[in-house]
Formats: sequence, C-alpha cells, structure tokens
Amino acid sequence: MLAKLELSNIALIDHAEIDFTEGVNILSGETGSGKSVILDSINFVLGAKADKSMIRYGTDECSASVTFVLPQNHSVRKILEELEIDDDTLIIYRKYNKDGRGSIKVNGLSVTANMLKQITSHLVDVHGQSEHFSLLKEEEQLSVLDNYRSEVISSIKENLAPVIAEYNAVNSNLRSMGGSESERAIRLDILKYQISEIESAELYEGEEDEIIQKRQLIANAEKIGNALNSAYAALSEDNGAIDGLRSSQHSMSQISSLDAEYGNIASRLDSSVIELEDVSECIKELIDSFEFDPNEAERIEQRYETIKTLKKKYGSSIPEILSFLDKAIEEYDRLTNFDKLGEQLINEKNKYKKKIYGLIKQLHDERVAAAKEFSHNVEAELKELGMGKAKFEIEFDEFPTFEDLGESFNENGLDSVRFMFSANLGEPLKPLAKIISGGEISRFMLAVHAQTAKAQDISTFIFDEIDSGISGAIASVVAEKFAKIATEKQIIAITHLPQIACMADNSLLIEKIEVGDKTVTIVKNLSKDERVREITRLVGGSADSAAAVAHANEMIAAADKFKRELSGAKS
Repeated sequence: MLAKLELSNIALIDHAEIDFTEGVNILSGETGSGKSVILDSINFVLGAKADKSMIRYGTDECSASVTFVLPQNHSVRKILEELEIDDDTLIIYRKYNKDGRGSIKVNGLSVTANMLKQITSHLVDVHGQSEHFSLLKEEEQLSVLDNYRSEVISSIKENLAPVIAEYNAVNSNLRSMGGSESERAIRLDILKYQISEIESAELYEGEEDEIIQKRQLIANAEKIGNALNSAYAALSEDNGAIDGLRSSQHSMSQISSLDAEYGNIASRLDSSVIELEDVSECIKELIDSFEFDPNEAERIEQRYETIKTLKKKYGSSIPEILSFLDKAIEEYDRLTNFDKLGEQLINEKNKYKKKIYGLIKQLHDERVAAAKEFSHNVEAELKELGMGKAKFEIEFDEFPTFEDLGESFNENGLDSVRFMFSANLGEPLKPLAKIISGGEISRFMLAVHAQTAKAQDISTFIFDEIDSGISGAIASVVAEKFAKIATEKQIIAITHLPQIACMADNSLLIEKIEVGDKTVTIVKNLSKDERVREITRLVGGSADSAAAVAHANEMIAAADKFKRELSGAKS
C-alpha cells in the first residue's frame, strides 16, 4: 500500500506531504489546481523519465519520496532481498536538478533507474500514463488470464514443473552421451583424436620442469663451460689455489708441535686442502661430462613445443592434461557403449514428453475456457461502465501438435495471448495497445480489475481520466466498482464527479493559492465537514445552499451505506 507521498519544489508545490489510506483515496480540485502534478510526481518517483520543467521556478532541484507498507507475501520482497533491501516499510526517494543529474535511493541504498522500475512495477499500476499500462503489454496479459482462474491453472503448473525437471534431467544425460547418432559419431572422432594426441606424447608429471631446466642449461652452455674451466684452473693449475694451500699447510705443520694454536691452524689447513681437492675433482667430472649435443638441444626444444601445444588445447599443466585424458577416455567408452543405455534414456524422454504435452494441452484448454468466460464478464462490466458496444476477446497463437512440440516449453506452457478490443460498433477487433484511448483504457482497466483484483499482485491502482465521457449514472457504477476493488486493493483516483468523490475513504483536495507574491499548490486531507463542502462544489451547488449541502450529505450517506453493505457481504 502507498502510505505517503512527499514532494519538494515540484511545479507550484513548495512542499507537500500527502497521506494515503487503505480503500479509496480521491483527489479533487478546481481545473488547473495541480491534480495532474500529483500523478506526474508519483510517476517520477516510480521511475518515469525526469523533466526539468517539473522543477519549481526559482529553485535548482526537485525531489519526491513515497512510502509503501509491504505485506509479508508480496512478490516485490524477493527483488528487495536480491538488492539486499529487507524491510516491511519501503521508502523510495528521487531527486533531480537543473543540470539533468539526479539520484535514486531505496531505503537509503542508491539504485539505478532500471532497478527502481523492477521494484515499482510490482507495486503500482498508474492508469493515465501509457508507460504504466501493464495490461497493454502482451507479456502481462497471459498472467492476468492465469490470475483469473488461478487455483486450477496454478495446480496444473505445479504438476507440470516436476515432470519438466525429470525431462530435463534425462535430456541432460542424453546430451552427455553425445545426442543423436550423427552427433555421437562426430564426438567419437574428436575424442579419438584427442586421446591419441595426448597418449602419443607420453607425458609424465614433473617432465615440464625438467624440460625447462634443460633448456636453460642449453641456452647457457658456453657460459657454463667457461665458468667450469676457469674454476678448475684457479684451483688445480700450477701455483693455483690448491698448491698455495698445500704450501701454507706444510709451513704450519713444521711448527704445529710448538703451540696448540699452531697445531689447530695446521689441522684446519689440512682439512681445507682435502676439501678443495674434492671440489676440484667434482668440477673436473662436470667438465668431462658436459658437452653440447645439437641433436639433444633440438629434441628438448621439440619436446618443449609439444607440451606447449598440448597445454593450449587441454589444460594449463601436465596434471590437467592427464586429467583431461582420463575424462576423454571415460566419455569415449560411454559413447561407444551407447546403444543399451541410450535406448532406455530415449524411451524415458519420450515418456516424459508425452506427459508434458498432455499437461500443457490441459493448461491451454483451461486458459481457452477461462478466456471465454473472462472476456464475457469484462464486456458485461464495460456495458455497466457506459461502453455497451465494446467487444473484447482474447486471441491465442495456434497450439502445436505433439510432433511440433520442440523443447521451448517451460512451466508456463506454450501459450501466447493478445487482448483484442473494439470500443465502438462496427469496428474490428485489434490489439488493445494499438487502439484504446486514455478514457477507455481507464474504464477497461476498471472492468478487468473488477474481475481480477483479488488475484493480482499489484497492491495500488491509480486512475486518471476515469471521468472522461461518462454520465452521472455511469459515474455511480464506477464509484461502486472502486469500492468493490478497494476491498482487496488500494485505489487512488482523480475525479471531477461527485458520485465518485463521495465514495472516498480518504478525501484529498488540491488547491492553488497565492502566498505573498507567488502562487503555490497545496494538498490537504479533508475533514468530514470539508468533504461535504467539496462534494457540494462538485455537484455544482453553493456552500450557502441548504438544498445543495443536503444533497451532498445524502450522496455521502448513500455511498457509506453501500460500503457498509459491501463490507457485510464480504464478511
């Protein structure tokens, strides 16, 4: 339910707070008082395109906020949870300035315009601005029809969902086995090539590190040879490090017995000679074993390229490539043994497909029957609303045979529908969105909502131009339908007709007044006496006329009586 609308610097409105209630909320006022500004403001905060002209003269920016109270089971809660917004009260705030910049916040969290429309499309239906005409969208029309007979249709959908899940599981298994015979043959050829390519490479874990190390050695062969030879020469040539160390050791050994410290140094020099001789021998062995073999270098490079190519195709490392090989062998074995298991899966698939077709056909038949009843009832509602020549039908796309079923179905079946409408005698039926006028759409929506209000998820309906071209008698019918719908949904409507205004549970007056040197629009909730004066004005009488005031009181009393009887009948 829309509980509050707060406006700042919009058109002639300096600041306004409008409280709405459950039931019927009626906005009235003199022509030009600014009633349309209220609807424009609601549209703005719900996500309509912003316009600089709505910013009040002399100010740089405007803003609007709405507060909704959400029932526990409302579908918008799922969207809010996805946006990490979770609260029983939903506050939407939107600001716009002269530079064309603006901001949108939902419960203090910044959101985009698209995110906002995702939310508000589940909350409010505004009739008077074409972008909010939910029933003009063909994708919404099927859901309206389903809501009309929701209990039966929902039951069929619930039965359909698990069968489709089973079908999809079997289909997934079949796809994992290669699909059709020709698809399997192609897949087997691919797998055979992949298996052969990997197995012929004879990879083993750790090989890549070995190859990389050998490539580094080959690339630095000259540097390694020079370093080994230089190191050996420095140690072992005449007058090299070993000869010098031996001479030093010999000298110290001659005096080692004279002092313990001399003996310790002589012993350390002896150990160093042994260590350097061992190091020299190791270097000599490395020199003798080190040689550059061009053939080995070519083999190492070819091996490196082989591993590099396989990594591009089958994995980022040798373990991943070997894992790919294991899976490819497993799939190859499964596909070559397809016949027995595949036949079983195909039989299961066909069994589930027949069940699905039967349920989808049942769903279609229920919709066709519902469409006939629904269109008949809407026409009857339209007749009461002064559109006695209007024709309304629901057109279905041709339903496929089992052979043409394909796999594009889901839990919603296969139906596509269009609401076809003709407002006047002799005019052909055409898609609703292409021919219906503003005044007609409001009454059409009213007729539809009178039939489906209880089942629809949208909680607030806003009607503009509902008065267009209707007489006083029809206005009374409109008022009564408002009251009936308002037992399930919140109604907000602009009207010039007293018959509709007197049905209000909450009366709001829009006035244009002069304050100092400027004109402003104000909105106020009417008291009981103020409501009588406004109905008197709408009737065309003077507030000083006792007869006019009495007539207004009689109309209000009759409306209140109708609502009491309606409430009693419902309880």
